[in-house]
Amino acid sequence: MGDGVTDAVLVAPFGDISLISLFLQAHIVVKAVIVGLILASIWSWAIIFDKWLLFSRSRRQMDRFEKVFWSGQSLEDLYRSLTGRTPTGMASIFVAAMREWKRSFEAGARSPIGLQSRIDKVLDVTIGRETARLERRLIFLATVGSAGPFVGLFGTVWGIMTSFQAIAASKNTSLAVVAPGIAEALLATALGLLAAIPAVVAYNKLSADASKLSQRLAGFADEFSAILSRQADERV
Repeated sequence: MGDGVTDAVLVAPFGDISLISLFLQAHIVVKAVIVGLILASIWSWAIIFDKWLLFSRSRRQMDRFEKVFWSGQSLEDLYRSLTGRTPTGMASIFVAAMREWKRSFEAGARSPIGLQSRIDKVLDVTIGRETARLERRLIFLATVGSAGPFVGLFGTVWGIMTSFQAIAASKNTSLAVVAPGIAEALLATALGLLAAIPAVVAYNKLSADASKLSQRLAGFADEFSAILSRQADERV
C-alpha cells in the first residue's frame, strides 16, 4: 500500500507533458537552449520578411529606372533629377558614375583611358556596396540553418542526461516517470529543426535572388560604362 502511494507521488508531478510544462520542468541549460532557438527563429523570420520586401522593392525600382534610362531622356537631366536624393540600386550606380564623369571634366581630364579607369573603379565600388546591402544579414540565416540542429541536439543530450540522473535518484523506471523527461529533451531537437529548416530554405532562395539582382546591377554598369566611354572619346 505504501509503495503505491509513493509511486503516485512520483508520477503526479510528471503527468502534464504540454509544451509549457515541459519547458518549465526542463533543466536551466535546456531552457537556455530552447529560448535561444525560439529567439533565433523569430529573428530569422524577421530577416526573411525584410529581405522579401527589400528584393521586391529593388526589382520595381530597377524596372522603373531602366524604363526611364532607356526612354531617351538626356543623362544630364536624369542626373539632376536624382541629385539631392539617396539613390539605391541602378540609380546609385548611375549617380556615382555621372558624378565621377562630371568631376573629371571639371578638373580638365584629357585622357580617356584614365577617365574610363576611374569610372570603372567607381562602378565596381558602388556595385560592391549595393551587393553588400542586398546580402546583409543573410549570413545569420546560414548560421541558424547549419547550427540550429546541433544546438537543439546539445539541449536534447543534456536533457536526457539530467533525466537519467532524476530516474536514478527516484529509483523509478516506469514509463510515466521516464516519458516526460525524454519528451522534454526531444523538445530542444524539434525546435532546432523548426528554426533551421525555414532558415536554410530561405537562405538558398534569398541568396539566389540577391545574386540575380547583383547580376542586373553589373549588367547595367557595363552598359553605362560603354556609353560613357563613347562619350568620352567624343569629348576628349
